[in-house]
Amino acid sequence: MSVLSIDGLRVSYTGRAGRREVVHGVGFEVAEGEVVALVGESGSGKSTTAHAVLGLLTEGGRVDAGTIALGGVDISGWSSKRLQSVRGVQVGLVPQDPVASLDPVRPIGVQVGEILRLHRRGRAGDRTEVRSRVIELLTRVGLDDPELRARQYPHELSGGMRQRVLIAIAIALRPRLIIADEPTSALDATVQRRILDLIDDLRREEGTSVLLVTHDLGVAADRAQRIVVLKNGEVVEQGPSSGILSAPSDAYTRQLLADAPALAAGEFRRPQPPLFLRDAGAAAGENPYAITAEGLVKEFAVRGAEPFRAVDDVSFQVRRGTTHALVGESGSGKTTTARLVTRFLHPDAGRIELDGADIAGLRGRALRQLRRRIQLVYQNPFSSLDPRQSVGQIVAEPLHNFGEGTRASRRARAAELVDRVALPADVLTRSPRELSGGQRQRVAIARALAIDPAVVVLDEAVSALDVTVQARILELLESLQQELGLTYLFISHDLAVVRRLSHTVSVMRRGRVVEAGTTERIFTSPSHDYTRELLAAVPGRSEVAA
Repeated sequence: MSVLSIDGLRVSYTGRAGRREVVHGVGFEVAEGEVVALVGESGSGKSTTAHAVLGLLTEGGRVDAGTIALGGVDISGWSSKRLQSVRGVQVGLVPQDPVASLDPVRPIGVQVGEILRLHRRGRAGDRTEVRSRVIELLTRVGLDDPELRARQYPHELSGGMRQRVLIAIAIALRPRLIIADEPTSALDATVQRRILDLIDDLRREEGTSVLLVTHDLGVAADRAQRIVVLKNGEVVEQGPSSGILSAPSDAYTRQLLADAPALAAGEFRRPQPPLFLRDAGAAAGENPYAITAEGLVKEFAVRGAEPFRAVDDVSFQVRRGTTHALVGESGSGKTTTARLVTRFLHPDAGRIELDGADIAGLRGRALRQLRRRIQLVYQNPFSSLDPRQSVGQIVAEPLHNFGEGTRASRRARAAELVDRVALPADVLTRSPRELSGGQRQRVAIARALAIDPAVVVLDEAVSALDVTVQARILELLESLQQELGLTYLFISHDLAVVRRLSHTVSVMRRGRVVEAGTTERIFTSPSHDYTRELLAAVPGRSEVAA
């Protein structure tokens, strides 16, 4: 008997135009001890399908038809109160966003222990035993110093740590089924592998089944026995993973596989001259490096302890018109290094040159003028775009801030930039909340280009996007680099994306560069054990090698 069997599932939501069906007759099964991956783009219905199992549809959502059988019992018509006996006990949920899922005003240990106190009976509810189980769970999901972590609040943990806390809560009562909704999309490769290994261990040891919701085809290839592909709320293809990956029958599945960087085995990027004319003699006499960082150090004060050195003697150079990637796990110092280069942080030691000019000591007006030459694109465009402004106002804002042009010329420049990043003209009057994640990131890129910078720093700029949207953004970045001669400093934990976009790489660990070189050399002949560990953790590499 299947642990989970869904048949003919239809789900609708109430909107301004009435009810709209978003899941159309979806059906699949999850067997005991099996991992089934639901894959598809954002909006394909995969999370809605998963949340319908537990009756956790957002406001206005409703199951209109179909059955959801858990262990042979149809629970599709159960009330929320009745489903409390299922949530956590028979089915554990690992949500995608730990920031939204964890209570910011309660310690981690209290939140992990809550599910034990709610569902355990008799001596199992004893406070000492609950605390012991909390420490055991935090240890099992790979958190160092679990006693300390239990006393800390969510804001005191990294994103990866918070995600592990959610997994500890999901596995606390040893459920028969775990629904993992994009459980590792925000994690670096090595942490991602440990989390997925943990879920695999639980599956093997206790026969737990897993419904894995993911946009990462590499993860699905590595971890799932069967794959269900959704598009626009319908199942377009399903079957054993090996068959889906080697001989997909649907054109949409083939496109998803082509867009997945982890499953691509294309050639490495090599610097190409940008598509504009330059005098060869003048170019030969120039400093070839857009960015030079030498001996960078940055420390942060820690109450009652020695200062924490986040960046320790970091050096690298980036040739004009190329992409240099800083890669490493969370906490490796790559984002801090990027903020030093952009001068949002002041280095404690070291030298930073932009086109040969030292910028490490800039202050006041000179620092403000630096923003014209170097721009930053953040990971989360939703939080970095002002929701009160229209897209046209957002894109033109840098021009306004620097007093460039008239209102009419700024509007014209915004329209030109929106067109350049392949967005329709009608987005100019829309707000960020009316756009998809990929569209918002295109707006962020357009804003960064408004004042014609020479260097763009991309801080995890595609990590939150599904593979198809991600592929289009990477294509956009490549074409802009060729057309405009842009230099990119690319910060990422996703080595598959780094392989596709970058020309050179610096691998960082605990604030230091442990290895650097061309992307091809780093990926094919890594010299440092840590680099080899990072590469081994990239999901889907076994499929590419095969």
